[in-house]
Amino acid sequence: MDSRKTALTFLIAVLALAGAAAASETIYKWTDDDGNVHYEDRPSGAASEERLKLSYQRTSGASVQQRVQARLDRQAARAEEQSIKEAARQDDADKTAAAAEREQACANARARLESYLQSRRLYRTSASGEREYLDDAAREDARRKAEEKVSEYCS
Repeated sequence: MDSRKTALTFLIAVLALAGAAAASETIYKWTDDDGNVHYEDRPSGAASEERLKLSYQRTSGASVQQRVQARLDRQAARAEEQSIKEAARQDDADKTAAAAEREQACANARARLESYLQSRRLYRTSASGEREYLDDAAREDARRKAEEKVSEYCS
């Protein structure tokens, strides 16, 4: 960042010096037969030619530095503001995604509970891939856990 600032300051100083050299020259203004006004740095020989002497005021290095610093400060402020907006946008997107995920979990929990309540027999798949039917106590425990999940996700 510091080298960029130095390079920008150097560029402004060079342009100011080049402008000062050009400004010290004489400019010629003339109008052609069609009424168009022309400005040139060399005499054209036209009858309507007018010699203009440009005046200029040198820019102090301090004022150039102040303008450069002000521009850099504005750019930094814009970048920080943009970063804050992006963080807020990301936070909103995360909240929206979390809400959608919670809504889906709620719907799944309700569907499972409804299935448990309507089924007379519940089963689990064993490690060997066979169905193991649950007894009354295990079935009530599964329904209670399903109700807890509904309470957890749907509140």
